[in-house]
Order: sequence, then C-alpha cells, then structure tokens
Amino acid sequence: MTIRILNTLTGKKEEFVPLHEKKVGMYVCGVTVYDLCHIGHARSAIVFDTIYRYFRYRGYDVIFVRNFTDIDDKIIKRANEEGADCNTIAEKYIHEFNMDMGRLRLEKPSFEPRATEHISEMILLISTLIQKGFAYQGGRDIFFSIEKFKDYGKLSKRNLEDMQAGARVDIDEKKENPLDFALWKASKPGEPFWESPWGKGRPGWHIECSVMSQKYLGETLDIHGGGRDLIFPHHENEIAQSEAATGKPFVRYWIHNGFVNINKEKMSKSLGNILTIKEILKDWHPETLRLFFLSHHYRSPVDYSEESLVEAKSGLDRFYMTLNAIAEELKKPLSRKEAEPPGIQNYRHVVDSFQARFEEAMDDDFNTAQALGYFYDLQRNLNGLLDISKGNPSPETHSLLKQGLDHFTQQGWVFGLFQENPEHYRDHEKKEGLKKLNLTEEEILQTIVERNLARKEKNYKRADEIRNDLLSKGIVLEDTPKGTIWKVK
Repeated sequence: MTIRILNTLTGKKEEFVPLHEKKVGMYVCGVTVYDLCHIGHARSAIVFDTIYRYFRYRGYDVIFVRNFTDIDDKIIKRANEEGADCNTIAEKYIHEFNMDMGRLRLEKPSFEPRATEHISEMILLISTLIQKGFAYQGGRDIFFSIEKFKDYGKLSKRNLEDMQAGARVDIDEKKENPLDFALWKASKPGEPFWESPWGKGRPGWHIECSVMSQKYLGETLDIHGGGRDLIFPHHENEIAQSEAATGKPFVRYWIHNGFVNINKEKMSKSLGNILTIKEILKDWHPETLRLFFLSHHYRSPVDYSEESLVEAKSGLDRFYMTLNAIAEELKKPLSRKEAEPPGIQNYRHVVDSFQARFEEAMDDDFNTAQALGYFYDLQRNLNGLLDISKGNPSPETHSLLKQGLDHFTQQGWVFGLFQENPEHYRDHEKKEGLKKLNLTEEEILQTIVERNLARKEKNYKRADEIRNDLLSKGIVLEDTPKGTIWKVK
C-alpha cells in the first residue's frame, strides 16, 4: 500500500507521491528559543518524530529539517529582563531544548538551522520580492503586500475581504494594508541588528522559514509540518512569500497536529497551566508520554491530565511485563512435544498478520491510535501463548513468541516505544515509585517476610492486615508459585 496524507491545503486525504522517488524532504517549524519547552512542543515533536521514523521504516531516504528561531521580539524581551544579550538567551534555551528532546528520545533531524545563520539569504529573498512587486518599503521596514498575491488565504481557507473587514486596524501608517506582514524590521535602539539595503534591522518571523526550508530542501518541499496554531498567519505567509518569489508551488503536503488542552482547558500563561517537559519528565517515564500522545490521532485535540498519564503508564507497565515474561520464556529449553498446542492457529494468525495491519494503519494518514490498538491485540495473544507454553515451550510457541518480541522491537521503534530492556524498565519504575511513596525496597521485603511467617503460622488475619497496610501505602502484593512479588500501585 502507499502512504496517504490528509493535506491541510486541499482538505483531502491524498496518496503521497514524493518529488523524487523514495526520497522525502520534510520541514517542521521549530521553537522560538526564549523559554523552556512545554507539553504542546512535546506533542508536535513526538508526532513529527514518529512520521520521520515511519518514512525511514518504509525505506525512504528522508531529509528532515527543523529550525530554531533565535532572533525575535520575545527573545529580545527576555534578554532585557535578564540583563543578557540575545545570543546568550538563545544558546541557553537551545541547550535546554536539546536536553528535553534527548530525554524524549527523539531522532536527530538531518539539519537544525538557526535563523541568524541565514540573514544574507533572507535579504536576498526580500530583495527578489521587492523587484517582483510583491513587497514595498514603509518607512524603514519592508512589508509583503498580501493583495498582490491572489491565492492568499488558500491554506487557512480565509477570504481576504472577510479578513480585511474583521481586522483590528492598528495605527501603522507605514502599511498599505493593515494585514500586510513584515519581512524586515528596522532596529530600535539597543536591539540586535544586521546591515541591509534598507538600513540596520532584522528579519520578520515568517521570512526565515521560507529561506531555511528552501536552502536545504529546494524551492518545492514534499512535506511541511507544525501545530495547527501555525496555519494562520505563519504558514499562510510562508506560502505567499515563497510562491511569489519562485513562481512554483511551495509545499505539496501540509501536515498539522492538534492542540493540547490541560484538564479540558486551553493551555495559556494567563491561566497558569503551562506544563514544561522538564516538569513532566520528573515524574513520568518518557515512553509514558509518547504512549499517551500516540494513543490519539495526530490531528485530534488531546486533553492532558494526571489521570490520563496514570492510564498510559499502566498500559506501558503491562506491555513491559509481557515483554519480560517472553524474554524469560525464550531462555527455557524447548519441549519435545510433536503435536501443536490447542488453539495455536489463532495466535499464529494474529502474530503473522501484525506487521501488515500495523503498516495499513500507519499508511492511512499515520493512524498511530489504530496501530497501537494492534499492539494491544498482539500483547493479549502473546499472553495467551505464554499461558499455553507454561514454562515448557514447544518449537511452535517459541517461534511465535520470538516473532512477537521482534514486532515490539521493530515496529515499536517507529513509535519510540518498547526500546528498553524489560528488566531495567521494571527496576527503574519500581525505584521511581518507591521514591514517590517514601518507602525503601528493604522495608517492603521485610514486611513480606513478616506476612509469609504469619501465613505459615496460619494467622491469616495478620497476613491480610499486612497486605492491606501495604496496599494503603501504594504497594500491591501478588502471590505466585515462585513466591510473593510486589509492585507499585
């Protein structure tokens, strides 16, 4: 099957046909580096990391470009607040960004250009727009004339007349139209600046992405992505200035991920509900966050809450329990049974068909939610195989368990999931859970010894009291043929 993408530009699901066979040029808008990254940035990063991985999994040669905006009004404001220069602020938050993305286990893009490294190319593009009559000088600033670009609004599906009628008209006599946007801004006293044909200044926000994307990917890109909040005006303006300059289509497929709400409220600084990636990863394993986001289609809005991450962690724990049990089962010697275990044909069908079902879901506009459903189905069936194997695996069950484990490793890589050693995952999560509960493993093991002694003496009331006391503290006991095991609730 071929990959199909819901193209924001056309509003239709289209077959993906790259400009060059088996090659993909993908540009995703990065962050403005003036503050720590929040959960909205995490979602976009995970979405496009997954798309990047999936194209590579499917055998495409991918050039993935994600930029840094390292000069901007917000950066200048933060620099003034902290009594630092803009470059120091940018370097600080680029470092923090890289730390966050590393902890989220994102694949590194092919290129991560910075706006300030491409000022000369921006000046050249602005000059081209002026020469072609799409841009004009207003005072010491340069503006793009949206009325000169007849297709303005085609991405956001906005009508120019309606936009003009509903526009809040700021008093700016330099603009011919209040909706015209800045390509170049004259510098104010104390601000960073670069020399240009129009005097000292710096680029507008929109021009930088047109320049950086085309420098690394050419005048027409296969894919351009970002959050839904960037459709207008940022991506709309990118289209206008790029296509006005080159006369060619700027992007073939536009992909936009949905918003993140916090406890059913829009995330905003005014509500004080901004959650940084650092805050979240203090308490949650990075794969828990990835599983949470990928359980929703990338275009859908997502409501983040503590309960939703508890649910995601519970699911991830169960996955790793199954993976650990399979790894242990595969270490055991094979039985000499010649007959197939009863019901194994059903398990074989699920395991054998998993890769095709996974790819079918992902080919359909990167439907991670459906693909994860197949992972859950695979897990249930592998648990069934473990039950019939019972520590004495036949060649058939051994082969299917090994095949299932390979699926978790190979297809799981696309999602950045199931990549840890299951024993290491279990031990790490236990330690983190105990830290939160302010308990030690030694205390729990001593309590289990006391409970086992009570059971041996047939003092079942005391044994139940000990179990319930541990449960009230967040520790669940489970009696198995090999003894009592414990886990954090």
